[in-house]
Amino acid sequence: MRFLLTTCVAMCGGMLAGCSTSPPVETAIIPPATIPADYAPPSLLTLTPEEQLQHYKAIENTWVTQTVERGDEVHKLPRADDMLSPSMTWRDETYDDIQSFMNASMMTGVLVIKDGEIILENYAHGRTAEDRWTSFSVAKSVTGLLVGAALKDGYIDSLDDPVTDYIPDLAGSGYDNVRQLITMASGVKWNEDYEDPNSDVSQASSWPGEPGMNHLVSYMRRLPGEAEPGSEFSYKTGETDMAGPLVASATGRGLAQYLSEKIWKPYGMEQDAVWIVDRDGMERGGCCMSMTLRDYGRIGQFVLDGGVADGEQVVPEWYLAEATSNQLKPPAEGAYGYFWWMIGEEAYGARGIFGQSITVYPEDGLVVAVNSAFPRASSREYSAALTALLAGVRAEVE
Repeated sequence: MRFLLTTCVAMCGGMLAGCSTSPPVETAIIPPATIPADYAPPSLLTLTPEEQLQHYKAIENTWVTQTVERGDEVHKLPRADDMLSPSMTWRDETYDDIQSFMNASMMTGVLVIKDGEIILENYAHGRTAEDRWTSFSVAKSVTGLLVGAALKDGYIDSLDDPVTDYIPDLAGSGYDNVRQLITMASGVKWNEDYEDPNSDVSQASSWPGEPGMNHLVSYMRRLPGEAEPGSEFSYKTGETDMAGPLVASATGRGLAQYLSEKIWKPYGMEQDAVWIVDRDGMERGGCCMSMTLRDYGRIGQFVLDGGVADGEQVVPEWYLAEATSNQLKPPAEGAYGYFWWMIGEEAYGARGIFGQSITVYPEDGLVVAVNSAFPRASSREYSAALTALLAGVRAEVE
């Protein structure tokens, strides 16, 4: 079923009840996904190592998803004449070939793009170039780009707009303005412990909700405050899960459709992506797109190219500059922009648990995309493997 958007729409039980001030746009709208009555997929946080390798590359076989449609043209990533052969030191052992390093570190895909050309591409653990792979929180950074696109299109007037302009059901909650939401500085109390079954990040998806309201909005609006809004950073997947309905309410489109229209088609991604939906059929702004490794690389290249696709400024330059630079005063738990991390002094990037990442070194024209099946959601030992890879790549590139 498709219908034409000529006025502000309400979708998914009131989740998208906010109304844009932009002129109505006539376009076919994809409704929320239909969730089967007996839908009970396993938790992505508790898969065994064997299940990780099985499910991460075929999310759509078990979880309900929406498709991010690709276009007719593909953004070319030619292979350079000279390919990179980095050396990595990890766990007191030096690896002189990428295959053995990936076998040991549970990385399934490594892609390095320099000045728009592929200088390294390798797969392991049964992964191929055609296989998609789930993003976990890398999707947060993509949602951040869509906030910028909605600003450019006039669907969101300002980062200082009240969140309730777009999600009225958050009235009376701890949420104030859009800027605080996309910097995770709302002051709302949240537990992001992936290994605690009683944490917010573990419990939110199963919250029963309230009649006529998206269950994640229902969960988030009941959370107490623990800090003055805007005063400090605290990492919360729930914040990006609120940015999803905010963008959808403002634009009248689900995240998958808006991403297809603004980036996937015009920038030339090579395959359709899929995006896991919540229990109400709407894409999770905080988690779980699946795309090919090269399309991970193209996301980084799109940002490096200044947010331009098919000759159009999709994301405003001012917004990208702020999104990829520290917006926290003072920074805590690492410097953070608009759902993008600062990586040291020279890079910015997107990060997802179990070893998913996009890292961009703008001065070097360098993009590094990595997919993994790390044995724990957050692990200093395995995070050090990514650090070792990035160091080995940069040592060879410089």
